[in-house]
Amino acid sequence: MTPFEVSDVLAVLSGGLVGATLGLIGGGGSILAVPLLLYVVGVRDPHVAIGTSALAVSANAFANLIAHSRAGTVKWPCAVVFGLSGVAGAFIGSTLGKLVDGEKLLFLFGLVMVAVAVAMLRPRQNEGNPDVRLNPTIAVRLVAIGLLTGLLAGFFGIGGGFLIVPGIMFGSGMAMLNAIGSSLFSVGAFGLTTAINYAYDGLVDWQIAIEFIAGGVLGGIGGLALAQQAAGQKGLLNRIFAGLVLVVAAYVLWKSSGAIF
Repeated sequence: MTPFEVSDVLAVLSGGLVGATLGLIGGGGSILAVPLLLYVVGVRDPHVAIGTSALAVSANAFANLIAHSRAGTVKWPCAVVFGLSGVAGAFIGSTLGKLVDGEKLLFLFGLVMVAVAVAMLRPRQNEGNPDVRLNPTIAVRLVAIGLLTGLLAGFFGIGGGFLIVPGIMFGSGMAMLNAIGSSLFSVGAFGLTTAINYAYDGLVDWQIAIEFIAGGVLGGIGGLALAQQAAGQKGLLNRIFAGLVLVVAAYVLWKSSGAIF
């Protein structure tokens, strides 16, 4: 097997791991996409890893959005206002991200991973109004929060679900279940905006992205099946995954620390 073929297999397997994690525990799993592309698949340029990851995360989010929409959990007016304002932020953030040295950007990404792990350890409250309706006050809040969230998601090339879900809840007052479903529109839109911006400068590896997405679809199916069997262990799974993210974050920070210190 040639190195090219090995990288193909690793891309599919890495995508499968991310997809399985998303299916098993929900948001947060895509934070591993960039480290997997860099340290497992072998993508050498951090910017290419970010651009390729953004495309894969976007495809995965839009695929999951279909299922949530059919289940009626998506509050489309709120989701569209938040998502479209965030697209502007994602474009600005991804443009700025391309200007930052790759290793320095990777170090900052490691810090974001720590924040994601901490956020996953916090218990989620299912409070909120499941019948919320968009009004001018809510729209203004969603636009402001969406713009900031999109900027951060675009800068780091992440899905940003761990920011988007609480952001939509804070801006609209909707229930957690609706926020999770509605967030997928933004995750997909932010990721697609970032990927297009990076692709414009040739910073997306299309073959690896397709392989990563294919693995993610298969992994997601397996993750959902496991989630049904481990429904009572969701809290434990979140804690285990948060610990894994912290370990990977420490490795990312160590590998990229030479650019900072």
